[in-house]
Amino acid sequence: MNCGKFIIQNSPPLRGRVTIGGSKNSVLPIMAAALLTEEKCSLFDVPELSDVYVLEKLLKQIGACTEWDTKRKCLSIEAKRIVKTEADYDLVGQMRASFLIMGPLLAKTGEVKLPLPGGCAIGTRPVDLHLKGFSAMGAEISQEHGYVWAKAKKLAGAHIYLDFPSVGATENIIMAATLAEGTTTIENCANEPEIVDLSNFLNSCGAQIRGAGTDTVRINGVEKLYGCDHTVIPDRIEAGTFMIAAAATNGDITVENIVPDHLKPIIAKLRETGVTIEESPTKIRVSNSGIIKAVDIKTLPYPGFPSDLQAPFMSMLSHANGISVVTETVFENRFMHVGEFKRMGADIKIDSRSAVVEGVSKLTGAQVKATDLRAGAALIINALIADGETEISDIHHIDRGYHRIEDKFLKLGARMHRV
Repeated sequence: MNCGKFIIQNSPPLRGRVTIGGSKNSVLPIMAAALLTEEKCSLFDVPELSDVYVLEKLLKQIGACTEWDTKRKCLSIEAKRIVKTEADYDLVGQMRASFLIMGPLLAKTGEVKLPLPGGCAIGTRPVDLHLKGFSAMGAEISQEHGYVWAKAKKLAGAHIYLDFPSVGATENIIMAATLAEGTTTIENCANEPEIVDLSNFLNSCGAQIRGAGTDTVRINGVEKLYGCDHTVIPDRIEAGTFMIAAAATNGDITVENIVPDHLKPIIAKLRETGVTIEESPTKIRVSNSGIIKAVDIKTLPYPGFPSDLQAPFMSMLSHANGISVVTETVFENRFMHVGEFKRMGADIKIDSRSAVVEGVSKLTGAQVKATDLRAGAALIINALIADGETEISDIHHIDRGYHRIEDKFLKLGARMHRV
C-alpha cells in the first residue's frame, strides 16, 4: 500500500484543461458483471486505480483471466471457467466493492461464500438489502464466523422492494437477476448513471434489462451472457472535484470528457456561489474571479447532491463569504475531514448530521492526513489556497479514486509533488 505524502504550496489560480477518466464507481460493478459472461469482455477507458487492481486480483483468484492494454486504457476479462466460489478475506477487506461479485457468482455457479465487508471510515453500509434480494430470488442465506453463504440451484425471478435506494444492492440484484429464471422487478432502486452504465454493458452481453435510471428496473432472465466491447462512462466525481477546484482557486478550467447531465446538482450549486459555468455536450468551463457566496447543501441519492463531493465542496465553502450549512444524509460518519480542515484554520461546527461552516479570510498550511478518499481530494483543494505549505499523508486513500491526481493538478498550475 502506498503511504506517501503530498507536499503542496499556496498556488496561483488553476488554469487550463483537464481530461476526466473512466468512472471508478462504474467500472468496478462492470468488472464484477463480467463474471456472468461466457466470452471475453473488453472494457475501455478503465482508470488505473488501486481499487481496480484489487478487484482484478480477486477476479483472477476465482478463475478469470485478465489482460491490460494500457495504451488503449483497456482491460479484458474472460471468465468462462470459475474455479473458486470463496473470496479471500484480505482482498475483500481492502475494498467494499468486492462484495459485488456475490450476485454474479451466485447466479452463475449456484454457490458463493464471502466475508462480510463490515463498516468503513465514512460509516457502516450493511449488506442486508443485497441478501434480502437474493433470498427473495430463492437463495438460501446463512451467516457464520464473519462470512455469508448463499446457495441456489437456480435463482428465480421475484418482486423486490428496497427499503433504501442502495446503489450496491441495486447493482448486485440486477446482476444476479440476469441469469435467473423468469422476471425480476426491483422497486425503489437507485438510479445513478453508474447503474445505467452497468445495465448497458449487460444488455450488450445479451441481458434483458429495462428501466435502468428510474425507480423501477425489470430484468428478464436469460440462459447465458456473451462477451462485448464497452466504454466506461466518465467519472462524474472526478469531474466535480476539478470543477470545485477551479471555483475555490478563482481559476478557469475546462473539464473535458464529461456528461453534463450527470453533473446537474454540482453545476446548480456552483452557480449559486457566483461561479460562471459554460456547458457544451462533452465539456464544461468553470471560471471564478470573484467572492464565493455561502450556500447550503444537502447530500441525497442521485439526482441529488452526491455525498462523494460533500467534502470537496465544503473545502470551497470554508473560505466563502458567509455561513453555509452542509447536511449529510447518506452516510452517518462523513465529517471526519472536519478535524483536518480545522487544523488549517477552517471554522466549522458539527451538529449531528449537519456542519455549520463560517467562511474565513484565509487558511494556513499544516500537516494533515486524508481520512478517506474524497476527504483527501478536499484537502488538496484546501492546500492550494492555504498560506504556506501543506503536507497531506495517507494519500493511498486518494489513489483509490484518482489516478495520479497530482499530474493533472500540475498541468493546471498547482505547486505540489508526491514524496
